[in-house]
Amino acid sequence: MKHALAIANSAFATGDVPVGALVINKDGVVIGQGSNEREANNDPTAHAEIVAIRNASSRLQNSRLDGCTLVVTLEPCAMCAGAIAQSRISHLIFGAWDEKAGAVGSVWDVLRDPRSIFKVEVTSGVLENDCAALLKEFFSDK
Repeated sequence: MKHALAIANSAFATGDVPVGALVINKDGVVIGQGSNEREANNDPTAHAEIVAIRNASSRLQNSRLDGCTLVVTLEPCAMCAGAIAQSRISHLIFGAWDEKAGAVGSVWDVLRDPRSIFKVEVTSGVLENDCAALLKEFFSDK
């Protein structure tokens, strides 16, 4: 999570919400990473999770990330939760909860919905205070 926080800090330079994500393979090697790039690229789909998943899939030349773990500083939204399921990521670890748009337990629970055909292990609240503090710092300036 500390690596994801370092990635999140890079988003400050572009005016993007500071969220960082990385994909780790089953051997513990980082195979993809990303920060929010919505403002930098004028792309509403450029959330940190999507950027990291695209990066990892490109590196592996495979749309399926079975056995991989996604680490992200903020609870994924519905779009990102859907991408996590579709990419077949096995484990999600996130830091801060998103009480407004979170889709892994706060507002919705897309990944653990019993009707979902993809099963993702979820670990929440990792370095939650550090992740939340970074977001509070960003939004305090807005």
